[in-house]
Amino acid sequence: MTEVKLLFTQDAAIQQNEDLKTFIKQLQAGSGASVYSEGRQWYVMAEKVGKTGCLETVRAMAGTAARELSRGKVSSATLDVHALNNGFPDVSPEEAVTAFVEGWHLGAYQFLTYKSKSEPFCTKLTIEGASEKAVQTGEQRAEAVSYSRDLMNELSDVLNPESYPERLKDVFKDTDATVIVHDKAKLEEMKMNGVLTVGRGSRYAPSFVEVSYSKNPSKPLVALVGKGVTFDTGGISLKSGKDLSDMRMDMGGSAAVAGAMKLLVESGADVNVVALIPMVENTPDNTAVLPGEVIQYKNGHTVQVGNTDAEGRLILADGLLRAGELKADYVVDIATLTGSIENALGSELAGVFGDEELASKMKAIGAKNGDAVWPMPLVDAYDETLQSDYADFNNISSLSFAGSITAALFLRRFVSKDSRWLHVDMAGMMQKTSNSGYYPKTATGYGARLLADFVSEISK
Repeated sequence: MTEVKLLFTQDAAIQQNEDLKTFIKQLQAGSGASVYSEGRQWYVMAEKVGKTGCLETVRAMAGTAARELSRGKVSSATLDVHALNNGFPDVSPEEAVTAFVEGWHLGAYQFLTYKSKSEPFCTKLTIEGASEKAVQTGEQRAEAVSYSRDLMNELSDVLNPESYPERLKDVFKDTDATVIVHDKAKLEEMKMNGVLTVGRGSRYAPSFVEVSYSKNPSKPLVALVGKGVTFDTGGISLKSGKDLSDMRMDMGGSAAVAGAMKLLVESGADVNVVALIPMVENTPDNTAVLPGEVIQYKNGHTVQVGNTDAEGRLILADGLLRAGELKADYVVDIATLTGSIENALGSELAGVFGDEELASKMKAIGAKNGDAVWPMPLVDAYDETLQSDYADFNNISSLSFAGSITAALFLRRFVSKDSRWLHVDMAGMMQKTSNSGYYPKTATGYGARLLADFVSEISK
């Protein structure tokens, strides 16, 4: 059973040890490595110049260390809180501890449910001198993101519109949150025709889940709407590709909402929030919706389905209408909605549309907590490109560009005028293609921290 001492390159223990001083010269900034000296094992982390005030750098370094040490089955690692503070002098001590603990557990994350010969292993971390509250906060944040990752990584025949609600009921059992599941019969009664139409071709009945948590009913009601497409084949407008297995992650928006609710509930946040999650599987069948069909929504809007692979907005519309019925003061929807947003922004941040003041606030929150977003424009001139010859409007634009903007414009038509609204398109942030920092290859769990922190901030 190996025990490791964690050090930063500026630590006094390194400056007093010639072997360690020689060793750190080989390290690249932002990386770390193990070394054996003076009869014990050390793990040395090299700080990035100019990044001593960046919490994301703290998380990334911790994540890299945890993954490497856990892979080596190192039993435990210790870090002195003063060493952490000296390594990152421009970060408050409490925040540094929370970020390091958060990054540590997320870096060690593994999804091994279907690996017959592997068991999860995480090197135990002890930060000597750290406050218990700071450590607990980091652990709670990591657990919430890990829960989102677990949902996204799960197989589509295991996590589907019928079983997904049970997962949510289990995780919020014996908490202050209330879970209500609307089955297909209830959806018909509630006239959630977008959800019913998209789910028509699946062997699994669609559902709609509401998770409410009201620690303080006097606070403004915040509705979080998450796209829950447990697998997206594209429907009749079938996707093409060598490997579509990652389309089980098309419920990433709903996973973000679920993770955010878990974090808010377990931290006892002083908020009034409801999660609204439409759940469907989008598959082709002899009963599946055909391109050209028209959906009538409960607010009177009629929508021509120009492309069945633009299904996310069709079910989010029902979620946004439900938020209006509940008289939500703030509404945030989040979805793996368009490939266009990844073309625009790449794979390091999501796009946020809607209320400009709130978008700016969310951008600042994401820059601090690691779930980065960038404000995007709602170009009114593009709105008319959603017009249809057969219905009030189409679910796709006539343009061959600006797909993320026109998708947001579609959603805006279903938002109550009494609500302040944001739309987060996280398609580019759904997964990573390689291990990096505290991100593993596969699902990121993006959005859980972003939404939870946003709800807490606007509830102050």
